[in-house]
Amino acid sequence: MLEWTSDTWGKLMGPYGSGENVPMLLQQLMQEYNQETADELFQEYLFHQNTIYTVTYAAVPYLAKMARLTKDPEVQRDLFITCGIIEASRDKSDSTPYPTAWTELAEDVGASICEDIYSGYIEAIRDVASLSEEVVTHTALAPINDVEKRYILIADSAFRGSYKVANMLLTFTAGDEYIAVCQECNQEVYLWPNEENGHIQAFAQDPVFEEEQQAQIVIPASQYLDEDQATLADQVMAIGEQGLARHLPYLTGETNCPSCGVNIPIWQALLSIFD
Repeated sequence: MLEWTSDTWGKLMGPYGSGENVPMLLQQLMQEYNQETADELFQEYLFHQNTIYTVTYAAVPYLAKMARLTKDPEVQRDLFITCGIIEASRDKSDSTPYPTAWTELAEDVGASICEDIYSGYIEAIRDVASLSEEVVTHTALAPINDVEKRYILIADSAFRGSYKVANMLLTFTAGDEYIAVCQECNQEVYLWPNEENGHIQAFAQDPVFEEEQQAQIVIPASQYLDEDQATLADQVMAIGEQGLARHLPYLTGETNCPSCGVNIPIWQALLSIFD
């Protein structure tokens, strides 16, 4: 991990400038975990609009250490989610010894420091990923709603390397609508859960603005055909996320495109947005 006293922190960047204040915030959290401080660190320094920054990579090993050492399930859950969202947002083209976008930083602080920051990040993500079963177990028993549980599923998917699944769930966290793209005509398909029966229907236009339009029936899948689907289904059941448990058969099912009529495998059309 990058030492607290290293002047490199001031040369690492967050969304609004230098990361020089990050060590202070991390130390405060390690002394006493406070949600206000955690939110400030995440929102002001580590993450913005699905983007992470050089200082994010240096901070994650400290977040992982807190997640491993805490005895508070709520704190561990919060850190698990934070690290999962960060990992879901990482550029998957990054490779060792460090991301190519860090070339200028490496010239400034030295290649060895960049290598240490990046390798420390990768190791820390593995450490947090190892907490998945523990976090899912205590989350299943916690008095929290489906949206909060869905964030655990987002993080778990990212840690498993199912980045498209993680980002799809992160985009549609509320579960009140999903948007796919027909790979034949390239038109959006709006997938809306019916509140009365839990079924999902497909529309050519956003039903919020076009109420008088024909809905297409979505045929739910009778079984999960790939590993990502099956693993997500298992985790949904383990954590007790009832909304996604109802939606997942439809999200892995099929429908006719409301715009061109071609048959659409919905799962592929949902995830294609995140290529």
